[in-house]
Amino acid sequence: MSGSHAILILKKCVRRCIGVRVKSSKKLVAFVTAVPARIRVRGEIVMMVEVNLLCVHKKLRSKRLAPDMIKEVTRRVHLENIWQAAYTAGVVLPTPIITCQYWHRSLNPKMLIDVGFSRLGARMPMSRTIKLYKLPEQPVTPGFRKMEIHDQFVVVPDFSEDDVEHWLLPKADVIGSCVVESPGTHEITDFCSFYTLPSSILGSHTHSILKATYSYYNVSTKTPLLQLMNDALIVAKKIDFDVFNALDVMHNESYLKELKFGPGDGKLHYYFYNYILKHVLRPSELGLVLL
Repeated sequence: MSGSHAILILKKCVRRCIGVRVKSSKKLVAFVTAVPARIRVRGEIVMMVEVNLLCVHKKLRSKRLAPDMIKEVTRRVHLENIWQAAYTAGVVLPTPIITCQYWHRSLNPKMLIDVGFSRLGARMPMSRTIKLYKLPEQPVTPGFRKMEIHDQFVVVPDFSEDDVEHWLLPKADVIGSCVVESPGTHEITDFCSFYTLPSSILGSHTHSILKATYSYYNVSTKTPLLQLMNDALIVAKKIDFDVFNALDVMHNESYLKELKFGPGDGKLHYYFYNYILKHVLRPSELGLVLL
């Protein structure tokens, strides 16, 4: 997530954002935030916080700073009468409510192979690989366009207007959101979104940034989800993303293989704090994506 979007979060929940600075230089060396969210669990709306952006300078990671920061953000959240939380981690902790798989779809295969993100398949020369992942120049769905502020009440009725404006309206280098507007009735029928999370490339003389985007929330009512996400890939390619990533949550599994996504090495574990589910969820039962 870009720094600009993180700053917008700070304005909304400054009491739940904790940073640690070096006294002499004022350098920020650790940070964590907790963003309020209404989470629907088995039909019940639970007021939680989404704990995110936990980071500690590598030289301080043996000082047990992270547990102290989590204790402090928990204390502050409790003062606001919020007693549950949702969070994710790449490592297994006691006890995940679900474990999800990352999938990757190459948009710029030559660059991804050059930097070691992916590799050529057996008997697959570069020219054939580029052809395999080639996308049309324009979306194929009639009425597929960038989301605008007046679209929001139709697309995500469970979000407040402030939530939609903050999390889902398009912002350059932060989030891309598109809708399908019926050419005849002008009704908004479908919605897709993806957020930006670039990575630094080390050891390459030709590339410095891997521009990655991740599937966020998608709503398909008239347009088949596979077609909707194919259009999302086309838009992401047009704005120069190198790879489109997705978790196998919600209904994502229905399009991953067909749209040439490949399973990655990474897994993401979801956790609840102070809330117990009777059974571990299947990925298709999870409709929560944490940035």
